[in-house]
Amino acid sequence: MKLWRLTRAPFVALDGKGAELYGARYAPPRHPVASLASEAGLAVLVALRYQPRDLASVPEDFVLGWTEVDAVPVRIHDGEGESAIRAQVGEWLDLKRSLLAAIRSKVLPEADVIYLNPLHPDAARVPPLVTRTFSFVECLHRPPMLDVYRSHE
Repeated sequence: MKLWRLTRAPFVALDGKGAELYGARYAPPRHPVASLASEAGLAVLVALRYQPRDLASVPEDFVLGWTEVDAVPVRIHDGEGESAIRAQVGEWLDLKRSLLAAIRSKVLPEADVIYLNPLHPDAARVPPLVTRTFSFVECLHRPPMLDVYRSHE
């Protein structure tokens, strides 16, 4: 399974240290977990939500990365609300019953947020991210054809 992550260069390690310190959307603090996405576009959309509206002030050290993981994620059911999701994720982390957990994205419901448990025994076999530089400014620049399309409205 190919998994994606858009992060700043100093934080490419899949060690879950940030979530361990501050928590993640569905994971409580004190639990390391690495957040990934099933699609590159979802990784970009999720990261974009945390950036300032003025893209000129976005840090310039972002990288888009991917890794291949030979594992099937356990599905976290999302029909009972966010507190139920958090409870399932907490139990999944505590029991270490699988390397990966999939949660349907609230940003793009056709894709999944994938949590990786770095304390699971199989985590040592997960390859590090293969990365390339990524720029929100370049990605979201004004399209050259925008004025052409608007002139035909």
